[in-house]
Amino acid sequence: MSSKFTTVRLVIEGERFEILVNPDSALSFKLGKNVEPSQVIAVDEVFSDSNKGLRVSSEKLKKVFSTDDSGKAAIEVLKRGELNLTQEQRKKMTEDKRKAIVAGIAKNFVDPKTSLPHPPMRIEQAMQEARVAIDPFQDAGEQTKTVVEKLRTILPLKSERVRLLVKVSPQYAGQAIGVLKTFGDIHKEDWGGDGTLSAIVEIPAGAQPSLLDKLGSATRGAAQVTLVK
Repeated sequence: MSSKFTTVRLVIEGERFEILVNPDSALSFKLGKNVEPSQVIAVDEVFSDSNKGLRVSSEKLKKVFSTDDSGKAAIEVLKRGELNLTQEQRKKMTEDKRKAIVAGIAKNFVDPKTSLPHPPMRIEQAMQEARVAIDPFQDAGEQTKTVVEKLRTILPLKSERVRLLVKVSPQYAGQAIGVLKTFGDIHKEDWGGDGTLSAIVEIPAGAQPSLLDKLGSATRGAAQVTLVK
C-alpha cells in the first residue's frame, strides 16, 4: 500500500474487505461533510488484503454487495467500513476531543467545596491519573459522561446550575441578549420602554466566569449581574 493512502475496512461474517482512500478526504467523508466518493476512493478495487494486493473476486462481490462492479462495491465499503486513521489524524482528533471534554467538564461541573470550576490543567491531570482513553470518533458530550464517572474518585465534581439576573442599558442590550442565549436558558426577558434589558438566565455554575467575561466585553463593563436565589 502506498504511504500516501490509507484504508477503509469492512468485515462481514469474518470476511475482510478493504479499499484504498485518500486520508484527508476520507476523514471529511466519515465526519459527514459533503465529499463525493470519487474524491475519496483512490482505486476502484476491493481487496481482501490491500498490503498484499489481494483483490476480492467478482463472485464474492456479487454475493456480498449484490454487484460485481468493484467501483460500486468500493462505495459500499466506504460508507459502511471503518477508516484507518493516519498517525497524524488520530493524534489531532484525539487532542481536539480531549480539549472539548475538558472544556465541557469545566463548564458544567464545579468543586463542591468552593462552587468554582476546576482549572483545565487540573482536569487534564486527573484524566491522566485515571488513565482515560479518548475515542477520536465518539461524541465529546457522550464521552464526558463516562470520563466524569472515572474522575470522581480523584477529583470532586458537582453538577450545579445558577440563575443570574442581568440588567443592561439600551445601547448594549442587543449584544447582551445574544451572549446570554449562547450560554444558557433564558427564563425571563423584559424590555423596558427605553430598550433596557432585564433577563434571568440559567447556566452551568462553571460557565459563570466565562459569561461574565463575555458580557463585560459586549457591554464594556456596563452589565449588572446578580445571583438569583
